[in-house]
Amino acid sequence: MELNLKKSIVFFDLETTGVDVANDRIVEISLLKVLPDGKEEIKTMRINPEMPIPPQVTEIHGISDEDVKDEPTFKTVAREIAKFIEGSDLAGYNSNKFDIPLLAEEFLRVEVDVDLKKHRFIDVQVIFHKMEQRTLSAAYKFYCSKNLDNAHSAEADTIATYEILKAQIDRYSNLNNDVEELSEFSSHNKNVDFAGRIVFNDKDEEVFNFGKYKGQTVESVLAKDQGYFSWMLNSDFPRYTKKVLTAIKLRNFNS
Repeated sequence: MELNLKKSIVFFDLETTGVDVANDRIVEISLLKVLPDGKEEIKTMRINPEMPIPPQVTEIHGISDEDVKDEPTFKTVAREIAKFIEGSDLAGYNSNKFDIPLLAEEFLRVEVDVDLKKHRFIDVQVIFHKMEQRTLSAAYKFYCSKNLDNAHSAEADTIATYEILKAQIDRYSNLNNDVEELSEFSSHNKNVDFAGRIVFNDKDEEVFNFGKYKGQTVESVLAKDQGYFSWMLNSDFPRYTKKVLTAIKLRNFNS
């Protein structure tokens, strides 16, 4: 079944220097844009992360320091990527927990103003885990009856993710072919920041989702523990989390 699209959707996958959203960098990105008329456009690029790629990570995705030493930095290609995804919904595999937060960090790092919150997200892994609970390679085999060759290649993973989502819609009668509903279904929490450190509670209030103040509203914590704000800004939290925290603090200050 082809996707029922009202606007374009971009499937994407990142290969990185590691799994630390706040500090690791992109070494390869692949983006597959699918238009409402079914036309597809794919863009894949290697990126110089400006930091060493650990050998154990190279063993996973096969990309070494030598492979990217002459490639452009993210700052060089950031605006091109931003233009490619502009006005599109976004989809990936484990993207809500990893790819989206890390991409947001990269944009913030090079000061390219992209508001990813304007996009709707579909996380194919969440749909898969809610329905079957397997890995990407197993998902591809299960839904598409194909072996995933070149797993951990950004382009191969991106194309497989697109094919899996279409197969999921075919398989599950209760899974509607609608991007807004798929985005809602594939969300774990109502995140305020991409990393899920701050989420909305059932009253649509921003609450901390970690640490000693987990479950307490951000407003109440900042009011009673003024040092907590400074601690978070000076700690190793993602830039986007700090941006959201600052916005909440300024909102309350201005009111």
